[in-house]
Amino acid sequence: MSSWLENNDVAKRVKVFITEVFRAYWVLLKIMLPALVVVRLLEQAGATDWLAYGLSPLMSSMGLPSELGLVWATAVLTNIYTAMVVFYDVAGSQTYSIAEVSTLGVLILVSHALPIEGAVAKLLGVSWRFTILLRIVSAYLLGLMTFWTYQILQGGGEPALMLWQPATTLENTEVSWLDWGLEQLQVLASVLVILASLMALLRLLRWLGVEALLGTLLKPLMKLMTVNQSSANVTIVGLLLGLSFGAGLLIDESRSGRISKRDMKIVACFLGLCHSVIEDTLLILLLGASVVPILIGRTIFACVVIAILARKVFPENFASDNNTLT
Repeated sequence: MSSWLENNDVAKRVKVFITEVFRAYWVLLKIMLPALVVVRLLEQAGATDWLAYGLSPLMSSMGLPSELGLVWATAVLTNIYTAMVVFYDVAGSQTYSIAEVSTLGVLILVSHALPIEGAVAKLLGVSWRFTILLRIVSAYLLGLMTFWTYQILQGGGEPALMLWQPATTLENTEVSWLDWGLEQLQVLASVLVILASLMALLRLLRWLGVEALLGTLLKPLMKLMTVNQSSANVTIVGLLLGLSFGAGLLIDESRSGRISKRDMKIVACFLGLCHSVIEDTLLILLLGASVVPILIGRTIFACVVIAILARKVFPENFASDNNTLT
């Protein structure tokens, strides 16, 4: 059997692929497991409610009702899926406008899953403190810009059409640690399937030449961020897979030495603001948001912010491991 594997090219490729999947999955597990436990403890301590209370004053400045602060807080601590369930429960029989849902959507997209994605960014060279500051402030600024744009154009007043409904809604009953653990095991098992599928898709895109084409298309972005073209592939991974599912591949690339520490930090900051552009965008569209602010607006905003950071925070001669952001 082993000799057949050694002599069969297809079998070799499959073996390499399976090895890469489990290596990436193991890296992801080492990030997700501690983060999930921390989030669980924070939720039990009432951190989500406290964060929602802290964010509530910001909501009115963006034309949003204060109760939607709970949705944003949930996204920050957990993920987009949980925030969607909370939004469904909070919304109840109320109707929100397209402008309101789109503004909430950019808040969720720019600043979600910070415990997990912050851990990924940390391993890519960007500190927790800088990641949280960058993503929360950027989310608020983009939310303000989205609100102001709708106000100036006098648009987005139509009722948002929610195209999604959760299978289960939130309950007041406390979930035991055992039930929570079993649920997380199911989630982690599904993550393995999704990760393998996404990695297979990336290989297919590479085989079809689409990855090379994407790399060429990203040349202007690489120039804007003042990073080497060798950063294009890792940027593609983040844009398609996101920071969570792409964590293993991103961290492997950062440790390979093919990309400078400065370039990796800039790419990590960019992906913090704009990643998983297909899946995450579709999720927010299901809530009734407009594609213009949550995809086009978010992408342009991320490019502008990173172009500024690359020149002001990460100058060309940035190379010190003792920099304040590390």
